[in-house]
Amino acid sequence: MEENIIVCENVSYKYNDNAKLAVDHVNFQVKKGEFLVVLGRNGSGKSTIAKHINAILVPTGGKVYVENLDTSDEKNTWNIRNKAGMVFQNPDNQIVATIVEEDVAFGPENLGVPPKEIRARVDECLKRVNMYEYRRHAPHLLSGGQKQRVAIAGVLAMRPDCIIFDESTAMLDPSGRREVMSTIKEINSKYNMTVILITHYMEEAVEADRIIVVDEGKIKMEGSPRNIFSQVSKMKKIGLDVPQMTELAYELRNSGVDIKPDILTIDEMVSELCRLK
Repeated sequence: MEENIIVCENVSYKYNDNAKLAVDHVNFQVKKGEFLVVLGRNGSGKSTIAKHINAILVPTGGKVYVENLDTSDEKNTWNIRNKAGMVFQNPDNQIVATIVEEDVAFGPENLGVPPKEIRARVDECLKRVNMYEYRRHAPHLLSGGQKQRVAIAGVLAMRPDCIIFDESTAMLDPSGRREVMSTIKEINSKYNMTVILITHYMEEAVEADRIIVVDEGKIKMEGSPRNIFSQVSKMKKIGLDVPQMTELAYELRNSGVDIKPDILTIDEMVSELCRLK
């Protein structure tokens, strides 16, 4: 059986003593190589959970383990951040150098990786995210999607076992979002990298192996994209949308059309409509 890379046991967190719990007794595991999506409205606690996975935050109660390392033990912090890299919402906050390849080299340099190995990693990681031809460009001249791919290359160059994307497409236009999502999918499927994607875009969540839906700091739903999104009324009650094609299937069923409830994509909708015809 696949081993768990991340284990959250009864995790609670509050931002100050008087506040209500931002994360409320949460339990889940992430398997090695899995693509997990965490969905939730703004303020649901999903980003707070993400920040526990690479020890930016430490639980008020309960435990988080990353490859069996306890995040609340300060001796483990550096090690944990090497194992679980994080890509944030705004790429400008993550880019530190004035040349793309120097930015990607920054993390491995801080880890004390030998120069020859750094050079190899920088080239390899820029190729992985399709940004190698921009290696000598200034990051500030790149588009939002390109900057985010450089930020991903910078995290990949540190050779983590898991990458957490904390709303990493939220500030991008649709084409930038598509670029970044195809990069995320590729590093998961081609390189078997464990991916945790925090998002509120339902179309991105369709790609996941498993979805966790968070609301008011608790896990309210968990399952495959097909399982989660076919529960349209439950999702709406939580205040979340479903993919457009799932919504269309839901409305058609409500109008008396005998169509499958768990359609996720345009292709699936087309083939189902052809079947009905």
